[in-house]
Amino acid sequence: MTGSDAPLLFLDVDGPLIPFGAPPPGGYPTYPGPEPSGNPLVTRVDPALGRRLLALPCALVWATTWLDDANDCLSPRLGLPQLPVVDWPVADDEDGGNGGNGEPLWKTRPLLDWAAGRPFAWVDDEITPADRRWVETHSPAPTLLHRVDPQVGLTEADFTVLDAWLRTARPATPRKE
Repeated sequence: MTGSDAPLLFLDVDGPLIPFGAPPPGGYPTYPGPEPSGNPLVTRVDPALGRRLLALPCALVWATTWLDDANDCLSPRLGLPQLPVVDWPVADDEDGGNGGNGEPLWKTRPLLDWAAGRPFAWVDDEITPADRRWVETHSPAPTLLHRVDPQVGLTEADFTVLDAWLRTARPATPRKE
């Protein structure tokens, strides 16, 4: 299921695709391949993740501060087509929240706007309980906010959860009045 009827999968880069933080014993694995950005962290992106992402029943969307650089640097490495990119609004003092003090992360509201009522899963390492509450209150469609451990990145368990949810996500039924 792809196209306009498929649920969206908003995908962050730092954390889910590029593990960071305290390295596991033995350090982070790296994978051969081009470094089109010159960014040495790109070698932490497992090219096999692209095949796994493409197999999910959804429409993939970059939801990262990498913006179009995700298409330039990561899509070729992962074997992904050029994906739509969430273009974040310029944050002001009132809307640049980091998810603290019970407020949702600065990404949360723009993702709901971008989804425009479609079901979506959001994969990020910064999702908080405040994000979950805000989305539950404001989204008319089914949603899955899936937090990934940034020290590990996407795992088999994450793909299992995403695949199961995406296969059952359906647009919200309009209320009859």
